[in-house]
Amino acid sequence: MLKLWILTTLLLSSCLSVFIVKAAPLDQHSFANIDAVYTNKLSLDLTVDFDKQQLHGFAEHELTRKDPKVSQLILDSRALVIEKVLQADSKGQWRTAAFALGAVDAIKGQPLTITLSPASSKVRVYYRTTAESSGLQWLNAAQTSEKQQPFLFSQSQAIHARSWIPLQDTPALRVSYQARIRTPTQLLAVMSADNSKNTERDGDYQFVMPQPIPAYLIAIAVGDLHFQPMSAHTGIYAEKTWLAKAAAEFSDTQKMMDVASKLYGEYPWGRYDLLILPASFPFGGMENPRLSFITPTVITGDKSLVSLIAHELAHSWSGNLVTNSNWNDLWLNEGFTNFFENRLMAEVYGPARAAMEYSLSVKDLQRDIAELEPADTALQLQLAGRDPDDAFSQVAYVKGQLLLQLLENKFGREKFDAFISAYFQKFAFQSMDTQTFLQFLQQQLLEKYPGVVSMTEVLQWVFGPGLPAGFPMQHSDAFALVSKQLQAWQQHEITLAALPTITWTVHEWLHFINQLPRDLAPAKLAELDAAFALSQSSNAEIFVAWSRLTIPLNYLPVMPQVKQFLLHVGRTKFVVPLYRLLLENSAQQGFAKEIYQQAKPGYHPLTQAQIDKAFAG
Repeated sequence: MLKLWILTTLLLSSCLSVFIVKAAPLDQHSFANIDAVYTNKLSLDLTVDFDKQQLHGFAEHELTRKDPKVSQLILDSRALVIEKVLQADSKGQWRTAAFALGAVDAIKGQPLTITLSPASSKVRVYYRTTAESSGLQWLNAAQTSEKQQPFLFSQSQAIHARSWIPLQDTPALRVSYQARIRTPTQLLAVMSADNSKNTERDGDYQFVMPQPIPAYLIAIAVGDLHFQPMSAHTGIYAEKTWLAKAAAEFSDTQKMMDVASKLYGEYPWGRYDLLILPASFPFGGMENPRLSFITPTVITGDKSLVSLIAHELAHSWSGNLVTNSNWNDLWLNEGFTNFFENRLMAEVYGPARAAMEYSLSVKDLQRDIAELEPADTALQLQLAGRDPDDAFSQVAYVKGQLLLQLLENKFGREKFDAFISAYFQKFAFQSMDTQTFLQFLQQQLLEKYPGVVSMTEVLQWVFGPGLPAGFPMQHSDAFALVSKQLQAWQQHEITLAALPTITWTVHEWLHFINQLPRDLAPAKLAELDAAFALSQSSNAEIFVAWSRLTIPLNYLPVMPQVKQFLLHVGRTKFVVPLYRLLLENSAQQGFAKEIYQQAKPGYHPLTQAQIDKAFAG
């Protein structure tokens, strides 16, 4: 069916001046009946119970009826206990509403169907979360950096919001929200909303997010958090251990905001603060509006990994402002964001650094493509019947970025910047699908400047597998020099001591490690380790790159450090590949099981699920 549609589209695009696209697909990962009735405003009233590791309270939905005859509201839920449902009558009086939880779907959870009276415009769902609520991670005091107080944080993307809030969990719908969160008085609550009113720790916090956002961007964290401003519009929330370090590391955030606003329009969310989470956070960052969640693994003391901040900030436009309407189209969020991120890095830190990061990203993409099924290397995915978390590979991020880079190269930066700015302006606070984007691209760029890029070329990128020939690369003089020096060492022309590593950036180190032969003898590995202490590196990116080289070679000196890393870091990007490599090494399978048994309680449920898949084979 897909191949037939692509062929038909190609034929049409060659004959017609207007590119014809079919209607946007429904979100196959949601039960919600938003075509009939939808939430326009969400109000939360929740209590955080660390003893029971549970949220309990209610979610109130202010409704808009598209179908005046609709008699049911269907919400998404997963692993929630629904206690009762009320609805407001025409006089605003709350009355009991009938409800039913449907059969459990292994991926989507359960539909919560609420019977509506003809006059009801609000419903209130009283509920509590459970230990299986995958969107929440509860840490005891010993699992935090300060080891004094417990910590809670959410991770709602892709469809985990429904595991801690009963709601219409689809990015095709945007809602504004407000919240009242009750916590132990010694802890601070923060959300992806206006946090400025919560300056006193009193255990009762109020939040407002006036702009409409998709459900996956609703976020909460509670812990022994403190705040340090970095500028008038940016600041850090963190445990004390990380506060000053993070403020120094990310002090260029305001500069990034200023550059981003000049490139593609004013920053649309007011403040931009960062929350430093415990090391168990499964991602590098999460772009929750007004308050990006950040892993401490990027705090290195030399700003070498701040491209992550550029990425999460760029999401303020690509993803948060204009959002993929379903998870098949994740590339519209991530490809745009990677492109935007690289522009920011070039403007703030120079084109040489941006070129190195670009090159490393392409290598990561090529590695992913080699491991993925061909269908999963297209930009628009077909995820029916699959967990949308499967969409998060380098394909969405980097292949999407390369398509946009190709268009910029072909049309020129001035024309393409104007196109991107127009895209963000026209579709601000809306959800976007691939077909609508292609239509906008056809009308606003390809037809305006005919003969530069054909729709046939674009369709090959979007729907075809792998990387099309002639994908855009960026030359890095620094990497070329490292490669030359590495070759000289391999040919015994120079010693390791002669390499100018004192001036290398983390990017040059990664290029060096990634270019090393995959079959190095133990003596060569030991020589490298003795010279550069790679097994002891405190930079997570460098350590993992070295581990990916050495684990398959059964280099035993690295194994104790691998164990310590896996026991203390929960970032999925790092730990899942390391477990896979250990399991592929028959000599280390028992070692992997031993580590996981100890480390599993400290991993986020999303990370646990991926590691469990690796162990299942």
